[in-house]
Amino acid sequence: MELDFNLLGNALVSGLLLGGFYAAVTVGVSISFGMLDIVNIAHPAFIILGSYIAYIANSTLGLDPILASILAMPAFYLLGMAIYHIYDVSFERRGDNGLRGLAFFFGILFITEVTLVLVFGVDYRLVEASYIGISIHLGPIDLPLRLLVPFGISLVLMGGLHLYMSRTFIGRAIQAVAQDPLALRLMAADPSKIKRIAFGLSLATASIGGAILIIIQPVEPSIGRDYIGRIFAICVMGGLGSFAGSLVAAMALGIMESMTSTFFGPSWSPAVSFGFLLLTLAFRPSGLFGRA
Repeated sequence: MELDFNLLGNALVSGLLLGGFYAAVTVGVSISFGMLDIVNIAHPAFIILGSYIAYIANSTLGLDPILASILAMPAFYLLGMAIYHIYDVSFERRGDNGLRGLAFFFGILFITEVTLVLVFGVDYRLVEASYIGISIHLGPIDLPLRLLVPFGISLVLMGGLHLYMSRTFIGRAIQAVAQDPLALRLMAADPSKIKRIAFGLSLATASIGGAILIIIQPVEPSIGRDYIGRIFAICVMGGLGSFAGSLVAAMALGIMESMTSTFFGPSWSPAVSFGFLLLTLAFRPSGLFGRA
């Protein structure tokens, strides 16, 4: 019986830490999909791109993956602004931001994956850091630093974004742009410019998400597809555009997946996210923190 409680405690802790990772990789989609109504299914591919940039900086320069991701954030931000400009001119201004816009991001997903395969091949890549492979022991509970460090970085990232969105003019404009563009124009703010900034910010988070991913596990170019469903499920479950909701939903999903893998086997865990999503849509269609 004691062994069962120990196993349960470790599964709960691992699930919470895993949820922190899910929150970090979902926050960008919370901005693009939740606030801008842009279904950027290519976001996981940019997370993998962030993983490979962290890998290059770590293997060639010896930089910590997190530090490398922070240094790469401005480049991701500018890339996001450029991608949104193309999307805006080609689709949104013409009212073709439905299936054609979705096809646009699917094409970016495919191009990014193929480019990574051509450059790096299909072998798994990993990084080295002083905290990888070390665990903190609190009685029967193990806290692996390869999960604990990303968990802390995720909380800092989401806390920083929450403050930016709630305390700055640009942040409040981002939250309002999908709801009332006319009101923004009356406040002398260009909705297209605000969306361009927001999408750049969304993609900048993929840099840190990629570093966190490669700290937790080795990566290869197509592994991002494993997270597409989870990311959008968490975004919807938490309430579109709600950082707090995404964090709670990510924690809940991480715990459920960890418990399922521990007691029933890892093959069942992918079904948990979609089962949780269906239950949430049935009983709380607006999400956990969405508007009732």
